[in-house]
Amino acid sequence: MTEKKYLETHEWFSINDNEITVGISDFAQSELGDIVFVTLPSVDETFSKGEGMVEVEATKTVAEVYAPMDITISEVNNKLDSEPELINSDPCGDGWIIKGTIKELENIGMSYQEYESFIS
Repeated sequence: MTEKKYLETHEWFSINDNEITVGISDFAQSELGDIVFVTLPSVDETFSKGEGMVEVEATKTVAEVYAPMDITISEVNNKLDSEPELINSDPCGDGWIIKGTIKELENIGMSYQEYESFIS
């Protein structure tokens, strides 16, 4: 698996071959507050780069999670149905949101260090 990359919209992603895993950053979850509900897409649903895939509902607001590149959903984190707070407790681990297949790898995203500079 490649290192996690971060986007200006506060998603993280990692890629292994043509499989991508996507979640939201620790910074994003802390800004949102307690996450109470996650609206997940369906397996085999397709999204274009920049399109909203997931809604994350928190006590403060509702946020969208955007597709970092063109993606077809292969798996969703069903644990989030009953434990949406996993995004708060482990946003870059057990709180991952979706996995999908990408057709074309794009060289996008920031390293963790670059992202830290971006949010500070």
